[in-house]
Amino acid sequence: MARNKIAEALLLYPASFLYGIGVGIRNMLFSMGWLKSQKFDIPVICVGNIAVGGTGKTPHTEHIIDILKSKYSVGVLSRGYGRKTKGFIHIDKNATPETVGDEPFQMYRKFGDHVLFAVCEKRTEGIRRMREINPELQVIVLDDAFQHQYVKPSLSIVLTEFNRPVFYDRLMPVGRLREPMSALNRCDAVIVTKCPTKLKPIEYRIFADKLNLFPYQQLFFSHFVYGSPKPLFPSAANSNFTVEDLTADDTVLSLTGVANPRPFLSYLRKQKALVKAKTYGDHHDFSAEDFNTILRIYKNLPGKRRFILTTEKDAVKIMNSENFPAALKPYIFFVPISISIENNESGSFADFIVSHMTKKI
Repeated sequence: MARNKIAEALLLYPASFLYGIGVGIRNMLFSMGWLKSQKFDIPVICVGNIAVGGTGKTPHTEHIIDILKSKYSVGVLSRGYGRKTKGFIHIDKNATPETVGDEPFQMYRKFGDHVLFAVCEKRTEGIRRMREINPELQVIVLDDAFQHQYVKPSLSIVLTEFNRPVFYDRLMPVGRLREPMSALNRCDAVIVTKCPTKLKPIEYRIFADKLNLFPYQQLFFSHFVYGSPKPLFPSAANSNFTVEDLTADDTVLSLTGVANPRPFLSYLRKQKALVKAKTYGDHHDFSAEDFNTILRIYKNLPGKRRFILTTEKDAVKIMNSENFPAALKPYIFFVPISISIENNESGSFADFIVSHMTKKI
């Protein structure tokens, strides 16, 4: 088995080499101006990464929205990954996860009364259309657009996971990198995400040394903050609880369709209840067959009390599905996730964002 994995990896290296050449040529064309990056006369804040998989872009984008929304007119533009539509869509009350994507829909449900949300594959067109809808927009937040480059952001923020940092990774398909680590030269700040709540001094030093950022670039560290579970179907829920209420006699079924469910599972397993897991791939579209499987698993769970806990991202799809079993509605809850970003030597992340806005407006 080990030999097969080594042989498979060796076969992937030529593909990774060719992929790197392609990425390098594309980046060179942008840097030389042969491919054009468009600047806009309002601040454009890009949140992205250079690795595939979940680095926590949505909660970090939501954190930036929280910082800005009380002081500025904010627009958020996403590609709308996984949606079944194309082109520009202004997200409104008629939107669904299928039409705009699960992550934009999740953000709209939280901030739609205060923020303009849209999806569009072509970010330049998307920004133009959003400004037509609201000429008073003062800032655009681009979700997952670091590789796009047809828009020249005024501030670019790249995320990397604490347990899967870019400096220990390789280009696809050998590794998970969309671009080589040198692409970080284009960003203004790096956030190390999904950190333990208490980092050791040596861990700060390792990231600072390995990333080797320029003096003008900022380095921040963040960790998830999990809130109290909320019912997906409030009218059907027969109880409210916190994870601290769970006992050794209870059982939790962790239901996830995200790129990296390990932090969520790790959080649940720190509680007293027995935890079982049912995981699906990232952006999974739950089918009637999936729900029937989940129902069978739930019925066979041991425990005095049995709950299903899922992520916010999965919740928006599940609660909009007509196929979810009515028998499970009283027992399924989602766990809200926010982030906390540590101050660095220059100050807080909020000050970093507001200072940029002050300079650009």
